[in-house]
Amino acid sequence: MTATTDAVLAGLDDATCDELADLYRDLHRHPELSFQEERTAGVAADRLRAAGFEAHTGVGGTGVVGVLRNGDGPTVVLRADMDGLPVAEATGLPYASTATAQDAEGRRVPLMHACGHDVHVTCLAGAAAALAAGRERWRGTLVAVFQPAEEVAGGARAMVDDGLLDLIGRPDVVLGQHVFPRPAGTVLVSPGEVMAAADSLEIRLYGRGGHGSQPEHTVDPVVLAAATVMRLQTVVSREVSPFDRAVLTVAQIHAGHKENVIADEASITVNLRSFSPEVRRRLLDGVERVVRAEAAASGAPRPPELRTLNSFPLTVNDPGATAVVRQAFTARFGAERVTDLAPLMGSEDFGVIGAEAGAPSVFWGLGCADPETYERAVREDRLAEAVPGNHSPAFAPVIAPTLRMGAEALVTAALAWLTPGDPA
Repeated sequence: MTATTDAVLAGLDDATCDELADLYRDLHRHPELSFQEERTAGVAADRLRAAGFEAHTGVGGTGVVGVLRNGDGPTVVLRADMDGLPVAEATGLPYASTATAQDAEGRRVPLMHACGHDVHVTCLAGAAAALAAGRERWRGTLVAVFQPAEEVAGGARAMVDDGLLDLIGRPDVVLGQHVFPRPAGTVLVSPGEVMAAADSLEIRLYGRGGHGSQPEHTVDPVVLAAATVMRLQTVVSREVSPFDRAVLTVAQIHAGHKENVIADEASITVNLRSFSPEVRRRLLDGVERVVRAEAAASGAPRPPELRTLNSFPLTVNDPGATAVVRQAFTARFGAERVTDLAPLMGSEDFGVIGAEAGAPSVFWGLGCADPETYERAVREDRLAEAVPGNHSPAFAPVIAPTLRMGAEALVTAALAWLTPGDPA
């Protein structure tokens, strides 16, 4: 497929990449929260129609599905997520976001593409256009999925539940990528488990409020919350084997409104990460046991309430499909630019589509950091400080060569599965 890939990628010339850079800067200026990606979805749909795809909008809320049927052959899905984050941008870039929006709780929050989903949308738009322009070189069905709400683990499930697979049939493979703070111009791919399962919980702890001067007449939910937070730290350190991978983070704690009033209740949020069903169950069971036991020990007037905020599945790359993609990447980019993707504690809902379709999936990393800055930071042992990562307010992918590499990677991976065509 090397000659076919070269021919299709000839359409990704410098002028096209400059235009993609303009698209990226526009998307970066206009991030949107999960399930609010109306503008981004409109841009994606317009691009697909212009390239000759059937464009289906409103799938799973704000999702967009482009279908290009090009004769008999495999069905290949390329997926990009679209949502931004409630983060105030601190990159100082001339195209930095100053947008705000109302979140699901009714709060006005700042917005930023702090996880690179604007890169993903741009790369998929470029890859879809290149594959459509070079359709005489391949046969099969190409599906471009622009997915909402990855950040809240809801978008992939919403699209599937809204009939995604009825639109496209059973795909032969599902492919996706994600920018990471690694040197731009590289891709990272490995078989097996590559991203952790994650569960986020909101826990409401109930006390009995009163005057701050009379704690003996109250059940203080702040003390209860503090004890619970400390005890939760032992779930991983004392209940999970050091040979297993797990993380428990208490990210939020809220209680009260005034310094001399003991509140009636407090709330905390807990985020769990794991790489096996057994460890995942141990974490969930441990959290619930600790929370209920601490409430009982504090004499809480009612049991705590635990609510699941979101739940991400384990992301697992099919070994056979990953070998096909890695071989194609090596042939296109050279072995020195294709590295292993070590398992990450971050999480994704990408795997939902392939799992529901019964199709293999492959998810790879795309480097987006300035290579010189990255290498210098490694030498100086300042990587975390000098190269901000995903979800940081300073996260700033370099435009070149990230966008070209990302579009080329999607095209290369897709053509590894599509049937070669006869250009004559």
